[in-house]
Amino acid sequence: MTSPSAPSPSARHVLIAGAGIGGLTLACALHRAGLRATVFERADALRQVGAGLMVQMNAALALRRIGLCDAVVAEGARAQQAVILVPSGARLSEVDVGGIQRELDAPMVAMHRARLQAVLHAHAGPAETVRLGIAVTGFQGDGGQVTVSLSDGTTASGDVLVGADGLRSAVRSGLLGEQPTRYSGYTSWRGVCPSADLVTPGRFSETWGPGARFGIVPIGHGEVYWYATINAPMGAEDAPGQTLAVLRERFAGWHAPIADLLAATPPERVLRTDIHDRPPLQKWSRGRVTLLGDAAHPMTPNLGQGGCQAIEDAVVLSECLAAPGPVEDALRAYEARRVKRANQMVVRSRRMGRMVQWENPAARFVRDALLRLVPTRMAVQQMRDLVRSTS
Repeated sequence: MTSPSAPSPSARHVLIAGAGIGGLTLACALHRAGLRATVFERADALRQVGAGLMVQMNAALALRRIGLCDAVVAEGARAQQAVILVPSGARLSEVDVGGIQRELDAPMVAMHRARLQAVLHAHAGPAETVRLGIAVTGFQGDGGQVTVSLSDGTTASGDVLVGADGLRSAVRSGLLGEQPTRYSGYTSWRGVCPSADLVTPGRFSETWGPGARFGIVPIGHGEVYWYATINAPMGAEDAPGQTLAVLRERFAGWHAPIADLLAATPPERVLRTDIHDRPPLQKWSRGRVTLLGDAAHPMTPNLGQGGCQAIEDAVVLSECLAAPGPVEDALRAYEARRVKRANQMVVRSRRMGRMVQWENPAARFVRDALLRLVPTRMAVQQMRDLVRSTS
């Protein structure tokens, strides 16, 4: 029973820093649970920016718990095959992910990040829930509430503050102080092009070469998302206007349709980003303030779980905040359910990235030979375990 001195969970006002995937999912989940949320987003509009992402089965099941799975699936392209190749196009591994989805009754879809963001924004509650062009710059807690300082010079108060403001989170800095990020050793390029006729629908591939990778992901709506990673010094940049030329040279001779996808991509739809993460934390909360997604556990993209873990965080946090009891208890319950799982993803993803970015020919030969020998059922079981262990 709720303490007489504690407000009902339905009266809670949750302040959220950041309208990315995690922040918007949390707003949707809180709205469904009958709690009020206000999201503060630095950008002045939720524009068609970014590239693609994979909503894996574990994230789809979390979205199903808040009634959004079908709406999200409708905006993406279902995965049927997941293939790992070498630059010649020869296969190292292939998994029938369509069959696993049917077995587990859980979809896996790829989509443009902006389309997922639009679905979440549409279900986040009243129009005033998401406030654009305003960033959380700091916060103070008095025990009973938390007050945030905003970039427009105003303040706002609520019962909880959730930092969902990304890798370089201002809320995280306020909780833990300034801490450096951890460079992975490789940089990435991501692009989207209108070339669905160049790829097989439902076939998602990643090609491993010496110190480099290239991924191809159909995302629906006649578009293909591709990504490339190359070992490089931190902070290196392409010469102005030369990004696609750099990629064409680096991936020359790799199998089709890589060259055609690069040729079909407008330069303005290519993003270059150094890949960083942070060492895992064992605690994300203090008082009435907590972290979510990349603010809590930024990870390299090698497992495709960054956005998926943010979705899981958001759904679990909403369930904890909707339960009777003090806010501090809710945040402890959230950490108990999420910290270990998310940290495992951080560690596994970093290890995976080191292995697939190897340059040494002998090491790559052994790695590829072992991958060819791994029974498909082992890869399938790993996917089952990921879904069945969802919080």
